Amino acid sequence: MMTAQWRDRWIVWRNRWLASPRFQRWAAAFPMTRQIARQRTQDLFDLVAGFVYSQTLAACIRLGLLERLAAGPAVTRTLAEDTALSEASLERLLAAGATLGLVSRAGPSRWALGPQGATLLGNPGLVRMVEHHVHLYADLADCVGLLRREAGGGELARYWPYATATLPADADADRVRAYSELMNASQPGVAADVLDAYPVARHRRLLDVGGGQGAFLTAAGARAPDLELSLFDLPAVTRIAAEALKRAGLADRASVFSGDFLADPLPRGADLITLIRILHDHDDAGALRLLRAARAALPADGALLVAEPMSAAPRPDRVADVYFAFYLLAMGRGRARSPNELFALLRSAGFRRTRLLRTRSPLLLRAILATP
Repeated sequence: MMTAQWRDRWIVWRNRWLASPRFQRWAAAFPMTRQIARQRTQDLFDLVAGFVYSQTLAACIRLGLLERLAAGPAVTRTLAEDTALSEASLERLLAAGATLGLVSRAGPSRWALGPQGATLLGNPGLVRMVEHHVHLYADLADCVGLLRREAGGGELARYWPYATATLPADADADRVRAYSELMNASQPGVAADVLDAYPVARHRRLLDVGGGQGAFLTAAGARAPDLELSLFDLPAVTRIAAEALKRAGLADRASVFSGDFLADPLPRGADLITLIRILHDHDDAGALRLLRAARAALPADGALLVAEPMSAAPRPDRVADVYFAFYLLAMGRGRARSPNELFALLRSAGFRRTRLLRTRSPLLLRAILATP
């Protein structure tokens, strides 16, 4: 087994060679290493240009180009008129979008929706997430400043007011509406993955904690017609949720409870409690407080279902270790945890049995079932 001293020496030796212009030229020319060298060059350039790629995507969405091309191919002149851009500027954007697969060329000065653009439009919640990233981009414009202040204080923290509020339950409807609508728009795909991973119909009553406008509860109700439904969230959110559940035809079947789940006890009576994209928004103390509240509210035969993005630690994980690490830092609190870290928190909260469920897209969403 390689000792730490020898491993350090190997790393220094390897990096000295990789940084050598002479070695780089040789690797790019030698047949056995040429493809590796070219891939490393491409990967390095993608790191350098990544922000430009994300801004190309954001511009295509803000200008409505993908939706426009979903109706059929169009010529540059027509698209320029629709977007109030010059043809030259639009050609520049479309050429960039075509390289990224968002659009594709359909002939001279003619454009169609690309495969990545079509996939993106199939996930409206992801489109909404990209739209709201303008707040994250503003904070990342001074990434070092964000790291030095360590917790929020910028555009994204103001977008998520509950993240830094002293009394989240006092937030008014205007302050919660923007983020509540974003979560509601992005929830259907998440709900489908969670409900495919675990059959909620085996339970009598479901309590969705931090349930927002009720998107997950509505999806669960459709999967399990005999399941009683209940939702717990901040007062300003539950007022919106009650109306949404009424429009979904669930007013007689769903109960809505208001409070702060980090300070107030959870309502009893449910044999299944769900936390969908909740724990990663909170530090360990807050997450443990919520898990203990869930354990106290559950009967002996109850269960807790946790679903959210999770880290693949100890393996490197771009979603958790890059995207969510900086997103949650800018928001003001929370982190993506590994399943093992969540298992430890669940055991500390009084859950004796835990297991990881199989989900369709574990890169973006994993689920844990815990029982007393």
